[in-house]
Amino acid sequence: MFDGPFDVFALIIAIIAILIAIKASSQAAELRRRLSSLEEMFYALRRLQPPPPMPAQVRVEAPAPTAAAEPPPLAPETEPTPPPLVTEAASPPPLAASIAADAPPPLPAPATDLREPGFEERLGTRWVVWIGGLALALGGFFMVRYSIEAGLIGPGVRVFLGGLFAAALLGAGEWSRRKESISNIAALPIANIPAILTAAGTAVAFATIYAAYALYGFLVPATAFVLLGIVAMGTLAAALLHGPALAGLGVVGAFVTPVLVSSGRPDYWALYIYLAVVTAASFGLARIRLWRWLAVTTIALALLWVFPGLDTGDLQVAPHAFHVIAGFVLAALLVVCGFMFGPTIDDGEIEPVSSSSLGAYLFGAMLIVLSSAHADLSLIAFTLLVGATLFVAWRAPSATGALGAAAASVFIVFAEWAVLANPDMLVLPGGPMPGVGPVATDGSVTLHLLTAAIFAAGFGIAGFFAQGRSNSAIIPVVWSAAAVATPIAILVALYARIAHLDRSIPFAILAVLLAAAFGAATEALSRREDRPGAPTSIALFATGTLGALALALTFALEKGWLTIALALMSLGTAWISLQRPIPVLRRLAAIFAAIVTARIAYDPRIVGDAVGTTPILNWLLWGYGLPAASFWAASIFLRRRGDDAPLRTVEAAAILFTALFSFMEIRHFATGGNMTDAPSLLECALQVCIALAMAIGLERLRLRSRSVVHNVGAVVLTAIAGLISVFGLFVLENPLIWRVDVGGAVFNLLLLGYALPAVLLLLLSYAVVGQRGKVYANTIAGAALLFALSYVTLEIRRFYHGPILSTGETTGAEQYTYSIGWLGFGVVLLGIGILFNSERARLASAAVIALTILKAFVIDMSTLTGVYRALSFMCLGIVLVAIGWLYQRILFRRQVAPPPAPQTGS
Repeated sequence: MFDGPFDVFALIIAIIAILIAIKASSQAAELRRRLSSLEEMFYALRRLQPPPPMPAQVRVEAPAPTAAAEPPPLAPETEPTPPPLVTEAASPPPLAASIAADAPPPLPAPATDLREPGFEERLGTRWVVWIGGLALALGGFFMVRYSIEAGLIGPGVRVFLGGLFAAALLGAGEWSRRKESISNIAALPIANIPAILTAAGTAVAFATIYAAYALYGFLVPATAFVLLGIVAMGTLAAALLHGPALAGLGVVGAFVTPVLVSSGRPDYWALYIYLAVVTAASFGLARIRLWRWLAVTTIALALLWVFPGLDTGDLQVAPHAFHVIAGFVLAALLVVCGFMFGPTIDDGEIEPVSSSSLGAYLFGAMLIVLSSAHADLSLIAFTLLVGATLFVAWRAPSATGALGAAAASVFIVFAEWAVLANPDMLVLPGGPMPGVGPVATDGSVTLHLLTAAIFAAGFGIAGFFAQGRSNSAIIPVVWSAAAVATPIAILVALYARIAHLDRSIPFAILAVLLAAAFGAATEALSRREDRPGAPTSIALFATGTLGALALALTFALEKGWLTIALALMSLGTAWISLQRPIPVLRRLAAIFAAIVTARIAYDPRIVGDAVGTTPILNWLLWGYGLPAASFWAASIFLRRRGDDAPLRTVEAAAILFTALFSFMEIRHFATGGNMTDAPSLLECALQVCIALAMAIGLERLRLRSRSVVHNVGAVVLTAIAGLISVFGLFVLENPLIWRVDVGGAVFNLLLLGYALPAVLLLLLSYAVVGQRGKVYANTIAGAALLFALSYVTLEIRRFYHGPILSTGETTGAEQYTYSIGWLGFGVVLLGIGILFNSERARLASAAVIALTILKAFVIDMSTLTGVYRALSFMCLGIVLVAIGWLYQRILFRRQVAPPPAPQTGS
């Protein structure tokens, strides 16, 4: 029916069919080889058995046991002779030996040809046969097509010749099969000529009947259906005789027939009735011979036939719906294990083919709904298939895996309806689009609400009552997961579609009712006896309760409460995991934390421009502070049961939200609520102080918790403080470089940006000493010294230049004050080192004094003049002498030994 690209598609399908049939034939050949080997061994053993004993031999052998048991008396003149030893390998009597010697030797067993066929043998005995069979089938198809396009003969003659050619191929295949059977010549299993001829004949017969019905109208639908059914049943019967080669080629050829025999007038009803017959025959053959590959191939080819017509504006919903419904029913009847006529399977086992067969047709029904813009008929068909999936999975546990496909397809359908049918996207500035009423939510809302209620009730009730029906643990878990996830997903989609993500008290009430239902299910399951999978199912229903409550808060409050609600879900799940130690609950708590983190990555302000202008008491406090507190509490609950990946995820979220809360509040405060402004010295100073304070807290906390997250978090926060210090305080917002108003004389930004970080760095260095490497601790201590010296320098410049440090010339008095200030700072450090016996303070003092000496000889000597130069060097000399005296007399005082006493004579 379809020209153009479908010719290439047909050739690809044909090649795939050949490969599939070759593989199936190889497996059958291996089974035949093993059976032949067993038969040869059986006949060889029979030939090696001795012939039955003759009557005389029986008479000779009969007295032997009596003679052996009671020997006759011996003559007195002879010595007694011991009786012969009887062994298992006793030699036969003379008569038996003579008979065995006169018997003809056994015929040698025929040797098995284990020689690997060469290239020429493969080419001549196998590939030529396969290519010939394919050429015959394609020749018949293309002959029919050529006759259609060229108009050489009338339609009736064309159909007659096609049928005659099909009959000839079928007759040749059957004749060759009987000849091989009569002559006892075994055909090559991988290149079975009768099977290939029969397969080509059945494919041509399919094409001929279909052309007579769809192209020329010679047959009414009922007659065409009967004839196609007869050919399909004939193919099934022939495949039972000829094996998988006919099944592979016949089924693939039947599915490709509508592509090769094409016309410009697509008739989807004729196409899908034909495909239903082919699918039934293929599933029946797969069921009888238990060929899983044939069932999977049929499902894949049938699903491909859903796509024609989906991209057209005039989509014919009814025939497409018939196609997926017919395929679903046939798969349920013949493919699903343990349901109706499907194969048997052990109880509690999820079989992949059974589940995927239903899931494939559900996917096709979902595509029809999406392509038809949620037409009523397509939505009704989709609802029927979802309900049928629940019924089949209820009766046959092997199809339980299809519940996941059903739940996912339901969510996709309603999510697409919520997003693409949103009135905000349909209404243009000039008014509604053509075909869309003033109220866009009026269209098919009633049907969607009805189907949503059916889906939510069906999944929820079935998932609850499915608990305890199976001895397998995975079956009830899949049911409970679908029962919890599907109603919540539908509720969210409906809320987005109808309420447009705004406040909605009715949806909040629905969420509370859903939470109550999940809570009741949790309580009821907790009272039951312990069954496989029950703990996980109870945990899923409990998590659903928390999720529904969080949604109720989201629906009833502003949008930003969604972040808070999800964080509270993580806390609640962690608390439930403490009451019921189920591993899945710990993972769910981590998943909720990850979702909240992704939420803030989308919009760091959480509520957009509605943050507010009040410092601290704004939406950042609720949007970041409450999640941070929730994650810290959840980490405490999770740590009581051990240290694992979920705990570390929640701990990382707690540290992240605490840091973000601090940084965002600082930015909000520094910018006056306009968080898009450029950074400032105040913001950088506060961020450095907060980061260092949190690093100190984590360094203390990790000593008790031994948590790798706390360990890494402390290092990361320290590195962040260092980056902000280098690029913010010393480069981008440095008051010596840029015009920055530092404020008052003493209480100013210099105190906040340089003095306080110096103190925090000093405390951090003492917190890590002995716990981390010496280089790490000394680096932090050096940074503290740098900040302190920077504060002294900047404060001196503030005294001479006022609030703006980047303007004005540096006078001699200012240079002299720098030297005195640095020298005094070094002396203070030395005094602290002596008072507290701190080697680090004394080394810092030495570094500052050395820097002062370098300044005196490099800068002061060239820039200072007059009394300032003299005073600078005089003060430096006095201080250096005093320091030397302190080191000699106090720190490293040497005891002078008294002179030896004079020796007196004896």
